[in-house]
Amino acid sequence: MKPRIGVTGGIGSGKSTVSERFAQLGCAVIDADQIARSLTLPGGAAITAIRAQFGAHFITQDGALDRAQMREAVFRDPSAKQQLEAILHPLIQRSIFDRYADACSHSDARMVIFDIPLLAESGQWSPRLDQVIVVDCEERTQRARVQARSQLSAEAVDAIMAQQASREQRLRKADWVIWNETLSLQALGDEVLGLYNELIAALALQH
Repeated sequence: MKPRIGVTGGIGSGKSTVSERFAQLGCAVIDADQIARSLTLPGGAAITAIRAQFGAHFITQDGALDRAQMREAVFRDPSAKQQLEAILHPLIQRSIFDRYADACSHSDARMVIFDIPLLAESGQWSPRLDQVIVVDCEERTQRARVQARSQLSAEAVDAIMAQQASREQRLRKADWVIWNETLSLQALGDEVLGLYNELIAALALQH
């Protein structure tokens, strides 16, 4: 079994960039968001259950989840978020562990990165991972980055952040923290390289 390393962080923290750098270093990366998106594309494994739970008007003409419609429903009614998660989370978990088993059998990677945005929100992940990395920055920096890349209003970004764990909740889960407040892309990549080498050394001592 290969070491299982969780990477998490709030929206705009740079978590995905960190995971991409780990991939460049030869790690196998399992992206929970990418899996969730694939489940809600045309023909995705979650579409039938979503249509049954929410109605056909939540499905686009080409058979995908209507994300804008669902986002509005979730902001309006918190129970809609719980209903959607009840459909998606078991499918996401199954896919993640199928991919982990495949990485253990067919990959030369020295560790597997689990890129999980909602790791801190769920109590199930920490016990299943060997180490957890939290990518952290100030909340004002998160807002500025998300607005710059997505053109969302400050209110829309705040609504997204309000549904995520607080910085303090995430940091309580951390074995390692990458402070990504003022780092350039090059400096962030160097931080990941240094952490990769530390993880290799730490995990070697454990086995």
